Amino acid sequence: MDTPNIAKEAIINAFKFRHATKEFDPTKTISDEDMRFILETAHLSPSSFGFEPWHFIVVQDKALRESLKPVAWGAPIKLDTASHFVLGLAMKAPMVKHDSEYIMHMMKDVKQLPEEVIETYSKFYREFQERDFNLDSDKKLFDWASKQTYIALGNMMTAAALTGIDSCPIEGFHQEKAEALLQEKFGIDTHKYGLAYMVAFGHRKADPEFPKSRRNFEDIVTWK
Repeated sequence: MDTPNIAKEAIINAFKFRHATKEFDPTKTISDEDMRFILETAHLSPSSFGFEPWHFIVVQDKALRESLKPVAWGAPIKLDTASHFVLGLAMKAPMVKHDSEYIMHMMKDVKQLPEEVIETYSKFYREFQERDFNLDSDKKLFDWASKQTYIALGNMMTAAALTGIDSCPIEGFHQEKAEALLQEKFGIDTHKYGLAYMVAFGHRKADPEFPKSRRNFEDIVTWK
């Protein structure tokens, strides 16, 4: 595996290029290859304990996109114009609790850990949930899984920007109604998965109206 050697200037330029695109050019479509690349960066994203508590739904069907509009006030223009529209799902307690079948599957079948390592890993993970982070409710476990899923979101948007593709993360939705729709129209088991965010990809219809604004670097970083 080669050591990456991407110019720092190119990376910073991509971050400056990226903005929350409110409306996309519907005539410009992302290629299957480019979209696969963006999703692969989610696939390769890090997560706590490496348990990957996420799933991504790429919504290209027009009827399904239309069904999302009443429950997602921040999405209608993006649903109409984005080349690709992704739902980021995070796992709920039945999937990520320390003694779940999914966690055992990850350790045994995906990571292929030896039995003695699984025993030690399980102990650490249980202590992390019960003692270190006090993840003692279903909501806390879902919120923790959502934090992991946001790592993948950031990586997808950065990967898109590095290749000249625009994006817009969306939290403007009614979570309970959206999840009811996911169960009804998308066949998602909402006892196991919840909606963490939506994200649209495509090419901007116009450049941003206002320049990117941020607080001073010194206001957000402290060296000790």
